[in-house]
Amino acid sequence: MSAPGGDDAFAVCLVLAYGRGERLGAAVPKALTELGGRALLVWSLEALALARHVRGTIVVADPAAAAPALAGLSSAARARLLDVVPGGATRQRSCAAGLARVPAGAEVVLVHDAARPFATAALFDAVADAALEHGAALAAAPLADTLKRVADGEVTETLPRDGLWQAQTPQGARTALLREAHAAALRDGVTLTDDMALIERLGARVEVVPAPGSNRKITTPEDLAWAEAWTHAQGAGR
Repeated sequence: MSAPGGDDAFAVCLVLAYGRGERLGAAVPKALTELGGRALLVWSLEALALARHVRGTIVVADPAAAAPALAGLSSAARARLLDVVPGGATRQRSCAAGLARVPAGAEVVLVHDAARPFATAALFDAVADAALEHGAALAAAPLADTLKRVADGEVTETLPRDGLWQAQTPQGARTALLREAHAAALRDGVTLTDDMALIERLGARVEVVPAPGSNRKITTPEDLAWAEAWTHAQGAGR
């Protein structure tokens, strides 16, 4: 990953861990729910510690609530942890809070949901590379299921799935572009649930990086049960 002109570029990753996770039904925030003996948040931070292009991480979470989980980080993950900042009322505001703490010199900012614990170092690096080259990028997977439009319990239309992809994280963009996108959304009073959608508003290109099937989001108890089974099948750890 080299910046134009040959200088080494680096990325900082915002790990969003502020959601309450009501659908998961846990007694703690979703990102602090344990999986394989460690919090979902920790899985992401340990993977990021292995990413070649990520020199720093910023966790967006309640600092007091996250402290016990962060205390168990490996030395490599702890060395890359730059800050822990409280989030906002929406995902967009949480991302903006983290973005404000990104240090000077970071060419690319990645954004990742802590609820996707199985994102790999290779995936983080691939998105960072694509964001540096094209301006913005996101991990995604092609849609596998047929979509039906439903009104009042009745199917009204079948939508073709050709060309449809499911957006995931990590997502990333050149730092200046991501800041411009957030500033424009704030100015225009626009709130969206996806950072790349903010960049799309500017007419900028967003590159797609295919994600592995294991990059699932943990949202429900069934998702957590699947994740537990997956970690067991993989040897319960990285």
